[in-house]
Amino acid sequence: MHTLKKNRPLRRIVLASAATVSGMVLLLSLKPHTTPAVAGPASTPAPSSSSGASTGTAGSDGTTGSDGSAATGTRSLTGDSVQTRWGPVQVRVTLKGGRLTDVTAVTYPQENPRDQQINAYAIPQLTREALTAQSADIDTVSGATYTSDGYRRSLQSALDSASG
Repeated sequence: MHTLKKNRPLRRIVLASAATVSGMVLLLSLKPHTTPAVAGPASTPAPSSSSGASTGTAGSDGTTGSDGSAATGTRSLTGDSVQTRWGPVQVRVTLKGGRLTDVTAVTYPQENPRDQQINAYAIPQLTREALTAQSADIDTVSGATYTSDGYRRSLQSALDSASG
């Protein structure tokens, strides 16, 4: 005889309840997929100094030599706050002699432990890439797509304000 016949009503109730609970859990665990608005390409290189060479030698990390001298002064600029799916991302850049010497994430998603875990490895990686590339033309960090996009767009806005 079939398992859902009327001679075992308790089994039917248990199976129907389990199916309902499973369906609700699956339904509630889905997150809507939205794509953030994307501004134009972020591949414009950082502005470089055209007033002559720096007296300090540039290291591989983009900093000047031990004497710290440069053709132009040090400027610190904050990029636009970019709203992502998980929260705003904003960076501050330091330019010394037309070179990108530091990038600091001022604001980024930190609301829950998962955000903190993702951004603990994504932000330093994005910073290293920006300093190496000397521009906002950096790769997306796997697992931190939205943060990477917001970081790149905020970085580009800071670099744009430096050249303007």
